[in-house]
Amino acid sequence: KIGAVYPLSGNIASTGLDCRRGVDLAVDIINGKYGKELDLPMAKTGGLPNLGGAKLEVVYADTKGEPKNGMSETERLVTQEKVVAIIGAYQSSVTKTASQATERLKVPYVCSDSSSPTLTERGFKYFFRVSPHDAIFARDWFQFLKDVEKKTGKKVATVAILYENTEFGSNVGKYARKYAEEFGYKVVADISYAANATDVTSEVGNLIKSKPDVLMHASYITDAILFTKTFKEMGFAPKGILTMAGYIEPGYLPAVRADGNNIIVRSTFALDLGKKKPLVAKVSQLFKKKYGIDMSENAARSFMAPFVLADAFNIAKSTNSEAVVKALLETNIPA
Repeated sequence: KIGAVYPLSGNIASTGLDCRRGVDLAVDIINGKYGKELDLPMAKTGGLPNLGGAKLEVVYADTKGEPKNGMSETERLVTQEKVVAIIGAYQSSVTKTASQATERLKVPYVCSDSSSPTLTERGFKYFFRVSPHDAIFARDWFQFLKDVEKKTGKKVATVAILYENTEFGSNVGKYARKYAEEFGYKVVADISYAANATDVTSEVGNLIKSKPDVLMHASYITDAILFTKTFKEMGFAPKGILTMAGYIEPGYLPAVRADGNNIIVRSTFALDLGKKKPLVAKVSQLFKKKYGIDMSENAARSFMAPFVLADAFNIAKSTNSEAVVKALLETNIPA
């Protein structure tokens, strides 16, 4: 049994559902529901061979997008449901508290979908992350700008930084300021806001006054939609908009339609990787067949966590926490 904590209700329930899809497909593959043509850990064996073919069972818990629920639900999964490891929780602020619980209870936590750099800077023994963090992403924003300038000959001088004010967005803001200075861009606006805001006219008004060449925005899905609509209403149209997280959600474009065109979003995954990596195409096809929609970044990231854990259980030949941590430290699953 492994526990999975995600926002399955509340503002970003659609994101939690997308993460859950990725986890469920991964567990189906590990447990042997799909054919043996996939070059993924445990895909060919139908369960964990070193544990007598044991299958994974996922017990889900709803964080409702709240850090306090993340902690209490994680504690419940470990103490009452007797799960041997935890995955999740998408939002960095929730992963922060949930992983405090697993550290105290000495249970491995494999995070594939929370990106705040601080999560892996606490010296925790039981916490592991299997995807990039926001300092890398923020640097990529500026590297991308330099690349665009080089290719087009058009100069970008000023940027505005906009971010939701929890663990995720605040750290993006911090690193965006750092790299703006390092790469030689002037920050003309630095704006944080509540992630559950219902009116952002004053923030957009301040952006308009600051006249940036490029906007950089770190959001969740509801605020990405709200800002996009408000940009349109108020006529805010800089030369470029570079974004993180919310804008990549499957529900974003249907909500904003053409107003989402020309907005650029960082992603750890894209369907066109399938052209160069046949495995990506195969997994994407399985995902679409199972759920009727394309695989997204969040589903792809969440998909990785069960494989990393299953591989560690198999190496350890055990679900004992200390043995699993040792196996996780030895894990090497290539891209």
